[in-house]
Amino acid sequence: MPSSRMPPVARHGRLPRSRPAVTVLGFIASALAVVLVSAGAVAGFAVYDVAKSVKPGVKLIGQTEGPPPDIGSFEGGINVLVAASDSGGGDVGTYGKRGEHLNDVTMLLHVSADHSNATVVSFPRDLIVPIASCPKPEGGNFPAQTNKINVALTYGGLPCIVKTVENLTGLTIPYAALTEFQGVVGLSNAVGGVTVCIAKAIHDEQIHFDLDAGQQTLVGQDAVQFLRVRYGVGDGSDLARISNQQLFLSALVRKIKTPETLGNPVKDYALAKAVIDNTTRSDSLNNLTTLVSMALAVKDISFDKVVFVQYPGSYGSAAGQNGVLPIRSAAEVLFTALKNDQPVSLTGKTGDGTTTDPSATTPPNPAGSTPPSGAATGAPGVALPSSATGQTAAQATCTKGQRAKG
Repeated sequence: MPSSRMPPVARHGRLPRSRPAVTVLGFIASALAVVLVSAGAVAGFAVYDVAKSVKPGVKLIGQTEGPPPDIGSFEGGINVLVAASDSGGGDVGTYGKRGEHLNDVTMLLHVSADHSNATVVSFPRDLIVPIASCPKPEGGNFPAQTNKINVALTYGGLPCIVKTVENLTGLTIPYAALTEFQGVVGLSNAVGGVTVCIAKAIHDEQIHFDLDAGQQTLVGQDAVQFLRVRYGVGDGSDLARISNQQLFLSALVRKIKTPETLGNPVKDYALAKAVIDNTTRSDSLNNLTTLVSMALAVKDISFDKVVFVQYPGSYGSAAGQNGVLPIRSAAEVLFTALKNDQPVSLTGKTGDGTTTDPSATTPPNPAGSTPPSGAATGAPGVALPSSATGQTAAQATCTKGQRAKG
């Protein structure tokens, strides 16, 4: 079985190094960095301006600092964890208590070693799993516990989320990023809005969000609320919300990887700034050259090879609380495939909050996209059990809205 450890970045021409000290959009966070090396797209001042915006990084548990990376297409596979906190801050309604610091979105991006496919796994916020024993800022450790995965941020910050997901999946995760839900405002504004399909109008009284049926272009706060909405989508569960988020991410991937976006210097700069300004990253991901190298690795992956999948689970009780219980047999199929660097294919539905858009046509792949050198494009994928729901970036889906119960 191939090792899940990630090899180093290729060493070629060097950019100035930032001192180490995707947001909910983890795949996008790495892909956007390509704007920094797009021919003529970003002037030297813009690169400098983005570089000086880099904030101090976070040291992951067991992480050691290696040599500074150089620009070049990333060698080997990539594992990046991206978490988002819905803290109840900002001028928005909230589902929980204001000031709570929970990782309400936890996603793992895996890019194959040949850079021919990518899988983004969403972990339900209420998934009941073993939480790792993680260091306290003041010294000592928080005790290991069985709890909902979204408390990991409270018990040890971003490093604790990474350690918990590593233990759960068996994968080594060298890179991580954290954002607030508010971070999506900059991304949605930078691309001029993200168009989504609403099959039935959304009305959620708890976060004061309404959206009519039809094609809707979301920018700013509407984009944030669309990612947060729960009780106005599908059956009102967090699992339904995940499929709604996957719909948005798929639409955003398609929007960003168009010549109109990546070929537009103004949008290129705005996207790069949005990613840098709205994420706190691990030391390992806090260098522009690392982001650029990752971007070069993923920029040509075709839409149908970008798979968004929900960690298999079903509602139940454990450890004295109600939540989502892992379907371990299905999860084993998924993560064995990723550890073996095999592409995966979906056999189940798109999710509890979405339905296939009957009027959609298959979007074209990124302009100029060619299979990466050495890519096993004809290799068969691993068919996931139907309990692993999701969609590819090539699929156009519609939100199943509902009128939330007040």
